[in-house]
Amino acid sequence: MQRPTFHFTRGMTFRLALAYSAWFVVSYAAMGAIAWRIFVTAPLAEVRATVLAEVRTLSALHEKHGDDALVDALDVRRESPSRRRAFHALVAPDGEWITANMPAPPPLVQSPWFRFEFETFDGGVARENEAYTYEQRFPDGTRLLIARDTEDVDEREELIGQAIGWGTAVALALGLIGGVLTSRAVGRRIDAIAGTAERVMAGDLTGRVALRGTGDDFDHLAETLNAMLDRIENLIQSVARVSDSIAHELRTPLARIRADLEELDSADDAATRETLIAQANESAARLQSTFDALLRIARIEAGRHTLAAESVNLSALVSDAAELYAPATEVGALHLATDIAPGIRVRGDRDLLFQAVTNLIDNAVKYTPPGGTVRVALARETASARIDVTDDGPGVDAADLPRITERFFRAPAQAAAAGQGLGLALVEAVARCHHAELGFQNRSPGLAATLRLPIAN
Repeated sequence: MQRPTFHFTRGMTFRLALAYSAWFVVSYAAMGAIAWRIFVTAPLAEVRATVLAEVRTLSALHEKHGDDALVDALDVRRESPSRRRAFHALVAPDGEWITANMPAPPPLVQSPWFRFEFETFDGGVARENEAYTYEQRFPDGTRLLIARDTEDVDEREELIGQAIGWGTAVALALGLIGGVLTSRAVGRRIDAIAGTAERVMAGDLTGRVALRGTGDDFDHLAETLNAMLDRIENLIQSVARVSDSIAHELRTPLARIRADLEELDSADDAATRETLIAQANESAARLQSTFDALLRIARIEAGRHTLAAESVNLSALVSDAAELYAPATEVGALHLATDIAPGIRVRGDRDLLFQAVTNLIDNAVKYTPPGGTVRVALARETASARIDVTDDGPGVDAADLPRITERFFRAPAQAAAAGQGLGLALVEAVARCHHAELGFQNRSPGLAATLRLPIAN
């Protein structure tokens, strides 16, 4: 199956970069709107209120005293000191200017409010002006135009507009460039991960994701994936070993059953026939026991075994398990020593825990030579109960310790002992489903097995 080529423009990083750029543009526009409100809209509103108040005053004066009084008032207004320069024009009904300090006639507009741009000359120097103007028409047709200079507001308006426009363009351009570069960088890392996955799917279980040593999220992801691939490789190798071991374990009893059946067919006397039948039944029972153990381990590991989450008196359970093997130690000329703390309880499945403890004791009894000692101890730790089972047997090579819980595995020193090689595998499965810790350590001589279980609250 061909892996689809990664397109950076379709990647999530590119879309996030564009989304962030859009959000930045919106934020930038919002700040521009606030600046516009403060530096443009508010000053214009102030000028509007000032001009409107002046128009009302001057209109009332014209109504009472006529054009001459209005002209005098306009001259006084023009000379009065003010932060914003005052402009005016009084135009007769026939279009003749009665008085004005505007250099050109303003346009005729429908709205009484308009912004009027013109030039004035101070000392021979031209000056740009923009005036916020209100036009009042009197009943006789006379036009009164009152204005205040707003050139500074116009400059701010132009500056803020340019800043918003250029800022938006730059933000979009940088967001696009950043999205492309980031997506390409992320795409290369994703391609490396996908390439490793393809190698593994093709059968190369040694494939691993290369680390860059930056300690970033991708390195952390690569470490996690590599650990997962290590686990998968170990599991597959373990399955292969188990398959070989199953074939080896089944070959002998099946061969014996076949040989017994062939001899049974030609046997003449009843005693021989009974012996052959007994041998075949024994081999069949061994096969049945092996399959039962394998199925039980598989059910526990797959979570199909229903755990009885009950409070278990672990002290009594370990004592019963040790007592169960007391006769076997006597037959084998072994010494069984116990040191079991009372009153320790855990939560779990009593039957499975009992099986696990008896398997540990059985393993110790099996490999302890005559005259040796098997020690069974239970102690309370801070938050766990610790079960220790030690023996005086040959122990296990350090290289073989990680494998002793594999199904059918027997260390060279243990190969001659009877058993299926499934006891410790079952203990590990029980420990895992009880969230317990199982460990093994070589002693001189012997082997120490430790099982830690969480103490019930």
